[in-house]
Amino acid sequence: MELRREALRLLALADPAQKAAATRAWFGSTGGAAPVDVAALLPPAAVLPGRPPHPRLVEPAQVPRRTPFTAAGRAALLHAVAHIEFNAINLALDAVWRFAGLPEAYYRDWQRVAAEEALHFTLVAEHLATLGHAYGDFDAHDGLWAMCEKTACDVVARMALVPRTLEARGLDATPPMRAKFARAGDARAVEILDIILRDEIGHVAVGNRWYRWLCAREGLDPAAHYALLAARHGAPRLKGPFNLEARRAAGFSDEELRELGP
Repeated sequence: MELRREALRLLALADPAQKAAATRAWFGSTGGAAPVDVAALLPPAAVLPGRPPHPRLVEPAQVPRRTPFTAAGRAALLHAVAHIEFNAINLALDAVWRFAGLPEAYYRDWQRVAAEEALHFTLVAEHLATLGHAYGDFDAHDGLWAMCEKTACDVVARMALVPRTLEARGLDATPPMRAKFARAGDARAVEILDIILRDEIGHVAVGNRWYRWLCAREGLDPAAHYALLAARHGAPRLKGPFNLEARRAAGFSDEELRELGP
């Protein structure tokens, strides 16, 4: 089972529970040691990513604000987390199959990330089920995958703008969300968010490591090139408050943290 071809097969699966379970089993069965054809130029599947007919995808402004202090609001907020984690599975799988010519360690890093994102999705979906809902019950937006498509031809841009920009926003957003669930008395949601934050620090670190490695390989200044890529691809402007401790643990430098502003 060659690793990059299997990542493409899993990415094309449409059923979220099947995709999550298969991704976890894939990593568990290989122990991160599946053969990797780093040179293969793989033709994409007809439709990527595979995903179910629901949730309905709308513009970000059309997704209503959510509160965990009502049963419906708590379910909607958990659904939003599930949607992020489902997209994160797809993003990690796409990083594995799409880009050829990188070290084996790159592909193994992103295989592990995919499996951890699949665990996150499973945990959130299971908790959502205790509230009488399933993934697909609420509208969602497609911002994460849209950036994946924008950076499909440039692995440097992908590493810059998906893990270390969009996914890094989760490091900032998770603690306030955790506090809301704690005030709402949802101890299980708090436990799940703690797992997600712990693992996401590592995922952003993977993005930071490979972005810097790619910049060094191509003779690029990481800070200057990041600004160019953010402007070229319309990356969102980052807004505080920032989780500086988590960002530092994920490999952002003191200079990068200062540039975030207050």
